[in-house]
Amino acid sequence: MNPIKVTPLHAEFGARITGIDVHCDLSPAQVEDVRAAIDTYSFVCFPQQDNSDEKQLAFTSLLGVPEANHVTLGRDGKVEYFGTIGNILEDGRKLGNDHQRTVAQTGNNMWHSDSSFRDVPSFVSLMCVYEVPDEGGETKFVSARAAYGRLSAAEQARIEPLIVVHDYVYSRSKVTTVSPSHAASLPPVRQKLVRTNPRTGAKNYYVGSHAKSIDGWNDADSRSLLDDLLDRATGPEHVYSHSWQPGDLVIWDNRCLLHCGVGYDADKYRRYMRQTRVTGAGSTLTG
Repeated sequence: MNPIKVTPLHAEFGARITGIDVHCDLSPAQVEDVRAAIDTYSFVCFPQQDNSDEKQLAFTSLLGVPEANHVTLGRDGKVEYFGTIGNILEDGRKLGNDHQRTVAQTGNNMWHSDSSFRDVPSFVSLMCVYEVPDEGGETKFVSARAAYGRLSAAEQARIEPLIVVHDYVYSRSKVTTVSPSHAASLPPVRQKLVRTNPRTGAKNYYVGSHAKSIDGWNDADSRSLLDDLLDRATGPEHVYSHSWQPGDLVIWDNRCLLHCGVGYDADKYRRYMRQTRVTGAGSTLTG
């Protein structure tokens, strides 16, 4: 076995970890090491893994309770734990730019945190990579923890008590039609604007495309603050752009990272990645 090597990816967050097969029988101590890496780096890439759906779900389960895919659950009432990111169907067919599923996925090209629109939002997302386009299709990440740290003490104190309404239909209706059953399954939810990592005490603010308004504020004032916080988090110098490679297994911490996709030509290229998520520990309002 090669020695484990950790290579930082950005000055503010992120690491590439080599020398470990995450699909082998990890010991409890090794799983704890992965959790510690998530708390420390927020974004962790394990390259050159022998990925499969079976292995991915087993590894996901080591980190916590797998989260049901909200689309199939809300639209069809089916519990599934995987989502396909890309334009390839299970039978291998490729969808083009104009297909409804391709268009719907352009909603991922807005800065967001996965499942912030659920009462119990995601802890982490895991992505296993199989096919990627020759150009485009990267994903950009930023740390809202680092962004919080750049605020003045007065700004931190101002936002500390605020509650934000997150709404899936609000964000996704900008790019596609949300089915009535799916919309009904995801009513707006309230989340703390300032979140604290329970293991480290590190704080961040919790914004993104699903953040619709601040509880008790008018729309104009809400958007002014939420848009300002998002802009300050996503300046180009704070962005890490991940160029996916087949064999990658990537974990990111939805509690403190924002991400957005970069477009690609689905008429020309194939993209096939599989995502699972781990359910968070509870409501942000109680912890």
